[in-house]
Amino acid sequence: MKLNKIFLLITLVCLMATQISCKKKYTPKPKGFFRIDLPEKEYQNIGIDYPCTFDILKTVQVKHDRSKGAEPFWLNLKYPAYKATIHLSYKNVENNIEEYLEDSRKMAYKHSIKADAIGEQTYFNSKDKVYALIYRIKGNAASSIQFVATDSTKHFLRGALYFKEHPNQDSLAPVINYIDKDVVQLIESLKWK
Repeated sequence: MKLNKIFLLITLVCLMATQISCKKKYTPKPKGFFRIDLPEKEYQNIGIDYPCTFDILKTVQVKHDRSKGAEPFWLNLKYPAYKATIHLSYKNVENNIEEYLEDSRKMAYKHSIKADAIGEQTYFNSKDKVYALIYRIKGNAASSIQFVATDSTKHFLRGALYFKEHPNQDSLAPVINYIDKDVVQLIESLKWK
């Protein structure tokens, strides 16, 4: 009997101590992200039969788009280390440049549902007749960068960056900034054939 009373007393003391100590609130640590090492950039010409030439990183894999409905000059520029792809589609212009530009604008602004902001930046290279517009989509949208380039009479090139990951601007920001410079290099080095 005396052991039962001692056991009961110890149990009550433990329960009271637990109740007193549980009043302190626990705050979990936020999720951390892995550090992303971004190598030095070294560019090369695309080096394939295509209606235009441009520079890409040497580490980028160039693949023809073989998906159903793909057109002959659709390419995927793959960044395997970052699970990222720039999807390129080239089209001949036949008095339909306004249609192509409007379709591209609509595709970029479809992301406005998830986007915090969409910025536009223009590029003009009169010497090589390259006129381009880059859409930078901020926030957790599926595509962070989209762009169009044209000579406005014969050539039209559209590109869109996608990741094979759930869009999270905080964790993807260093890679998006890294690839953004590649998109600018692509546009600045673009020459029509």
